[in-house]
Amino acid sequence: MARIGILTGGGDCPGLNAVIRAVVRRAVRAHGHEVLGFRNGWAGVLKGDTMPLTLQSTSGILHRGGTLLGTSRTNPYAEPDGGERIRDTLAELGVDALVPVGGEDTLGVARRLSQEGVDVVGVPKTIDNDLGETDFTFGFHTAVQIATDAIDRLHTTAESHNRVIVVEVMGRHAGWIAAYSGMAGGADAILVPERPFDVDEVCDRIRRRHATGRSFSIIVVAEGATPADGALAAVDAPVDAFGHARLGGVALALEREIERRTGYETRMTILGHVQRGGTPTAYDRVLATRFGVAAVDAVEAGRFGEMVALRATDIVTVPLGDALAAPKLLDPALYETAEVFFG
Repeated sequence: MARIGILTGGGDCPGLNAVIRAVVRRAVRAHGHEVLGFRNGWAGVLKGDTMPLTLQSTSGILHRGGTLLGTSRTNPYAEPDGGERIRDTLAELGVDALVPVGGEDTLGVARRLSQEGVDVVGVPKTIDNDLGETDFTFGFHTAVQIATDAIDRLHTTAESHNRVIVVEVMGRHAGWIAAYSGMAGGADAILVPERPFDVDEVCDRIRRRHATGRSFSIIVVAEGATPADGALAAVDAPVDAFGHARLGGVALALEREIERRTGYETRMTILGHVQRGGTPTAYDRVLATRFGVAAVDAVEAGRFGEMVALRATDIVTVPLGDALAAPKLLDPALYETAEVFFG
């Protein structure tokens, strides 16, 4: 019997509990292993803050959002002797293999630990869907559905008041949520980090709509989108332990500029953390479950230093280094399809 440790790091997203449940179910029932959960991401590993995970304690959590284990953005390598402290904790607790569930930061720590001799199998988790080597990450489809529902509702108020409404969604480096929800919600323009936008061009699209009798517009913008001319200067924001600034606010700047340049009444809505919360969609529950089962199977097969990933309809494993080599940016062909419906 082996002891498997699991942690959830970075931002929460729908489907984390499904992964935890699947890891426990597969480890206990198929292999007779024991599962130990670390509370609050890498912070829990540094402190040795754990909770036993059993069939009973993980029953009934499949549909729940958030994470039973809690999470944090702690970077152990920003702490004094962080890597050594983690290795010591794992040794003291008799953890034979570790399953970190997270995005590029959490898995970046996992890769470094793997290079230092810790047996690790990663599970990809980023709501932005920008992690390499996997077609989708769980939580993304739920965020898209939440954003699409919001856009549907904003359509009615925009049309009733003849307003322009700017909807800000998540997406630091990649515009996957903006593109999918914008297409599904019938947005009149979609602004993404991969393509710096021209504010005048956005305003021209709105004017053309008004000229043809359509007196309202919906603009979907990813939080990391920026203007080509730098006219919407970003506000200084605090950074986390991995050096990421807290984003949010591009919609507010756009609201002001669009109204100033066009004269059309404009309002903005920042969806923010509502995209992370609540019940995961059926797709995300299934994907997260498959990832959890595959992670335990990878541990059993000794495929350490790898990450489970979705390729078409199959779950495979890929080296952590490959998954973290570069962010997965928005497919240009998808954006070109979305552009067909702009304006």
